Order: sequence, then structure tokens, then C-alpha cells
Amino acid sequence: MDLHVELEKRLAKFKRAQASLVYQTGFAANAGLIPQLAGEGDLIVSDELNHGSIIDGVRLSKAERGVFKHADVASLAKVLEDAEHHRPSYRRILIITDGVFSMDGDIAPLDRIAAEAARHGAMVYVDDAHGEGVLGEGGRGIVEHFHLTREQVQVEMGTFSKAFGVVGGHVSGSQSLFDFAYNKSRTWLLSGSHPPPVAAACTAAIDVLETEPQHVQTLWTHTRRFKKAMADAGFDIGHSETPITPIMVGESLKAKQLSNRLYELGVFALPIVFPMVAKDKARIRTIMNAALTPDDVQFAISAFEKAGRELHIV
Repeated sequence: MDLHVELEKRLAKFKRAQASLVYQTGFAANAGLIPQLAGEGDLIVSDELNHGSIIDGVRLSKAERGVFKHADVASLAKVLEDAEHHRPSYRRILIITDGVFSMDGDIAPLDRIAAEAARHGAMVYVDDAHGEGVLGEGGRGIVEHFHLTREQVQVEMGTFSKAFGVVGGHVSGSQSLFDFAYNKSRTWLLSGSHPPPVAAACTAAIDVLETEPQHVQTLWTHTRRFKKAMADAGFDIGHSETPITPIMVGESLKAKQLSNRLYELGVFALPIVFPMVAKDKARIRTIMNAALTPDDVQFAISAFEKAGRELHIV
């Protein structure tokens, strides 16, 4: 059987969806599918902190656009109510959100977003690039985490380049969604497919998650330990709920200094500074890894504590 077709079948089974379509990258999935799902006469409503690939996908669409405050369902409800009462009726309303937000590590309230969408007859599109391999039973992602159905979340997008450790994007949902994307999404239609070794590696990554649950368990054990140690040391770790743990510093220069000192101490941790984040929100973005040993985690904790004290961050 063609390796690409086999990958899509295995992915659909893993995601508990009717069908999955594999793209070259996650960026290609968002940039190619969003403009086809909503166009002129439609409304797209997007979380203000959504990933750049979502933003570009929305910009490529001819749909009207609304933005709601980050992870704020009341703000989303207001945008949807305004759409109903102060504008002409839309053919389709599409709500788009990240599942796990890559800079802060917090989780979208997808259950409440889906409930609000149902009240207003809107579709839900979630980008779960950072939730796969992390959330839900067996690392299946945010839809599984909240025990939602495909009727509640119509489009689940993800990527093989994060927890899966390979490359490629994908979309899961109904057979109708698959057929639509297969025929309409130009980033899929007009690009080459993965070479056989990549498709095989993606399939093998799914096998690992399905048959070796200890990796997700270890990831969360490391994550809880690291978060507690950082908080106990006096670091500001924001509102993270996942293995993405920002060490909030504030000033861009201070974040760069912390990164440099950590490197000298044997820890590679990059600073995230303006314009990637707001001017007063510079940070070191850390991401825990299941392949680390307990000694590795302690080494990182000790380096952060030492560098933080030296730079008067804690």
C-alpha cells in the first residue's frame, strides 16, 4: 500500500476521526485550508494570540474578520452576538484557535468555545500543533483532552514537526472535510507529497505514541518537577499549563543575558523578545522533553537557579 495513504489511515485512527489529510507542513495546512473554508460573505473569528500561520491563512481569505481576547469566551460571545445583531447574516462563521499557545503554554478553553460555537451555529477549527503528544489519552491532543466530538470541533489541524519529531502537517475530521480539502486546498493540491522515508517515519511516530505510553507520562513527570522548581525558586512562569514553560523576564536585554549565562552553564535556552512578544513580555521559552533523564532536569534547574540569582531575576 502507498505509504502516504497508509499514514493518513493510521493518523485518522489515532485521532479517532473519519479521515485525515497530510500536508507538507503545518503552515501549509493553515495557509491552504482556512481560505477555502471561509470566503466572501463569511466571518472568521480568531483568538488574538493565534499562531502566525493562522493569521496568514485568515489574511488570504476574503472573509470578514473578528478577533476575541485571548482565551476569553465572554469576548468570543460578544463578537458572535455583534455578528448576529449588527451585521448582515453570514453564510458561515468559522472560529479558529490554537489548542496550546506556543509562547505561553496555556490551553484554549476549547470545551467552552465549542459550546459557544454551537449556540451561534459556527464551525470550530483548532490548531493543535503543540497539544499532540502532550494532551489527551495517548497524546491524541486537545479534542481528546476535553472529550469533544467531531460534531463539536469540525477541523483539527496538527503537525508532525513537534512531538512526533518528523515533519509535515495534517488535518483531521469528517470524510466530507477530507474530500473538500483534497479537492480545494491548493497548498496540498499543487505541492509534492512526502518522500517515502518521511511518510514511514511519521507512521512510526504514531506507533510509538500508541504502544509506548511511558513517554507521555515521563514528559508530564518532568514538566511538573520543572515547573515546581522554577516557581519555588521565585521565577515567574506565567500561566503555563503544559510542557511549554516560559520563564518571564520582562526586558529583552535581561532575557538575552539570561540565555547567554545559561549557555555558559551548559543549558541551551533561547530568549523570546520583541517583536515576537510584547516589549515588556520577554522570556526564556523552555519546552520539556521526555527523552531527558531526571539528572538532566536537575542540571537545568540548577543552572536556572544559579543564573537567575546572578542576574538578580530571583
